[in-house]
Amino acid sequence: MERMADSFTGLVERLPIIKEMQQEKEIVWINPDKTDFERSMEGSELTMADVEDAEARLKRFAPFIMRCFPETEDRGGLIESALTPIPGMQKYLNRKYGSGLKGTLLLKQDSHLAIAGSVKARGGIYEVLKHTEDLAFRHGILKKEDNYARLADQEARDFFKEYTIQVGSTGNLGMSIGIMSAAIGYRVIVHMSADAKQWKKDLLRAHGVTVLEYESDYSGAVENGRKQSEQDPKSYFVDDESSRTLFLGYAVAAGRLSAQLQELNISVDKEHPLFVYIPCGVGGAPGGISFGLKQIYRDQVHCFFAEPTQAPCMALGMITGLHQRISVQDIGLTGRTHADGLAVGRPSGFVGGVMKPMLSGEFTVRDAKLYDYMRDLLEAEHIFLEPSACAALQGPVCFEKSEKIQNYVEENDLRERMEQATHIVWATGGSLVPEEIREEYQQTYLD
Repeated sequence: MERMADSFTGLVERLPIIKEMQQEKEIVWINPDKTDFERSMEGSELTMADVEDAEARLKRFAPFIMRCFPETEDRGGLIESALTPIPGMQKYLNRKYGSGLKGTLLLKQDSHLAIAGSVKARGGIYEVLKHTEDLAFRHGILKKEDNYARLADQEARDFFKEYTIQVGSTGNLGMSIGIMSAAIGYRVIVHMSADAKQWKKDLLRAHGVTVLEYESDYSGAVENGRKQSEQDPKSYFVDDESSRTLFLGYAVAAGRLSAQLQELNISVDKEHPLFVYIPCGVGGAPGGISFGLKQIYRDQVHCFFAEPTQAPCMALGMITGLHQRISVQDIGLTGRTHADGLAVGRPSGFVGGVMKPMLSGEFTVRDAKLYDYMRDLLEAEHIFLEPSACAALQGPVCFEKSEKIQNYVEENDLRERMEQATHIVWATGGSLVPEEIREEYQQTYLD
């Protein structure tokens, strides 16, 4: 243990920004390993073809989704969210915080995705559906050319009830996995960390999901879930730390966002750069979305992650190059945060590796600001997000004021193009939060 402590002391001396993180200071970090798109894809195990395969699978499942979840009928059984201009919020941020943000500010409302009410409705639900298709093909329940609505028939449900789906979660991933798995007929076990909100546990139990609670953090819940699943040959574990399937489910968002930008007559090219800000926990959702966006927009999109100051695991992993081999607890942070969906101490090494040549940078944000930003958005646009989703707003607030970001703008020859830039805040959750909890959030003020 002494040798490990010594090595971390050396990291702090070599990388002074870690000292700031230890002191819970908000940081802006620009990724020195980011390269151009062509080089970033060299040796990549995933490609655009994998993303397109995932999109095709979701389309095959659309009739089943419509049958089980009628609220998706207006989108033909596809689980998608609105892309909303928020000029009122842009003016509000510029006035209140002196942000000075130029260009156009948009909100990608994955906070309002059908079924699970969070970004996890993308990756989580997709992984359950892919596993379901694999099982159904293997056992002759389904053929690719069939109408997948038949999976809602009792015969199919009787088959799937012999199988179990398990996952470790701080909340939102568990809800997406639990609700969809229960709809198909699986037995479902969600292993919840101490950070998970009670209302999320209650909602899952109302869907017939078994919720096991742990005093440990997210990584502990995942480890317990993985071990329990390995003991049952008919159990499938959704591994948020390393799942390529989850990652591709998130990546599908990019093509759909592209269509929405076209509908809004918004161009993304050399003269019209795109900046995207996404809250980050273990890394799967922001990593997958960013990977998908890079496939489409290449060097014209600039992706930034946002994390709480007490749980900046992806930033720590990428800054040190240690990825999953270092946790925020190793540098003296607790990993505990009001942003329950981001309460992760150790990042995904898989995502960190993929993002190393692609990610533009990271912001961290204090918990108190999450509630401030939540109230700001309610005031300016009458849109509610849960606190963890509001982490993304740190990007637009700090963009013009950060010397590091302005250096990035200069180095990427973007200065003359910022008036034509588009900024997208990715809202990751909130629509399922009960009204009494929303009111509680609105009255929460931290130092």
